[in-house]
Amino acid sequence: MISTKAYAAYQPDLPLAPFSFDRREVRPHDVLIDIQFCGVCHSDLHRARGEWHGTHFPLVPGHEIVGVVKAVGDHVKKFKRGDLAAVGVIVDSCRSCHICNEKMEQYCVEGATGTYNAMERDGSGITRGGYSDKIVTDERFVYSISDKLSMPAIAPLLCAGITTYSPLKYAQVTKGTKVGIAGLGGLGHMGVKFAVALGADVTLISHTPSKEKDAARLGAHNFLLSSDDEAMKKRAGYFDVVLNCISGQHDYKKYLDLLGLNGKMLLVGLPPENPKVDPFALIKNRRMILGSMIGGTDETQEMLDFCAEHGIVSDIEIIPIQKIDEAYDRMIKGDVRYRFVIDMATL
Repeated sequence: MISTKAYAAYQPDLPLAPFSFDRREVRPHDVLIDIQFCGVCHSDLHRARGEWHGTHFPLVPGHEIVGVVKAVGDHVKKFKRGDLAAVGVIVDSCRSCHICNEKMEQYCVEGATGTYNAMERDGSGITRGGYSDKIVTDERFVYSISDKLSMPAIAPLLCAGITTYSPLKYAQVTKGTKVGIAGLGGLGHMGVKFAVALGADVTLISHTPSKEKDAARLGAHNFLLSSDDEAMKKRAGYFDVVLNCISGQHDYKKYLDLLGLNGKMLLVGLPPENPKVDPFALIKNRRMILGSMIGGTDETQEMLDFCAEHGIVSDIEIIPIQKIDEAYDRMIKGDVRYRFVIDMATL
């Protein structure tokens, strides 16, 4: 077994603290990665503080992982010692259903295996994530990353990046597509960057007037204040696509009304309560609401290659692991632009 240092949530009402556990030995198809940086996702907070059912404690969160390959199994073909590598939200799937065969493992019929808080498929225990100094993962779920980009700023691409890239690609966003990005946060700021790089006419939609300056800095061509009813009415039926990144409770009709003929509202933000949807807002212009969850292995690598080609990374604030609880509190307040990343050298 491989001795591993980490930070863990021992109970939902306690701060995270040092924790030690064993990773499995490297198998023929495995890659051992020394973790350099790990992004902090809102789901980490929900799990660590017991806000989602089914959390196993002690919990080692973290699924936005970048580092350096330390060892590989005998049958590994894609990586060698010293390569830069990344691990995202999932580390396994059944690999045999028709969905896995299409390399969309996130929708595996049996359910994909999460990087943390999931039962290992061989029954050996619970997966533990990237708030640790190393990880062992099958090479199918390990990704190559570019040395031309800032390593810590790559980390959030493994969740926030692919979560926004995948639906934009599915909606066939391209040059001239009129795209609205609703909500400017960890997801929304990546949505703006991707939509701009895909050639779309991009509008940031926010209820916060102060976000207009940041929207322009990120590349958005226009800004729409969602609390301005007159401005929203003027944009009725204007957009081809609205990427909805809003995690707070809100009125879906307000954003559906912005869509033109065959318009698509892509859902990646998860509000705390099930929303109500006005069917009349849907039947007008034959609008659609589409959900999307991260991306499969091929698409995730495609996204990382796209980022290397276009110089896209996340806007981040690097923190030591000892400030993770403070970071969680700041996330709740929206006090981060736009993702925290842990420097694992501080572990």
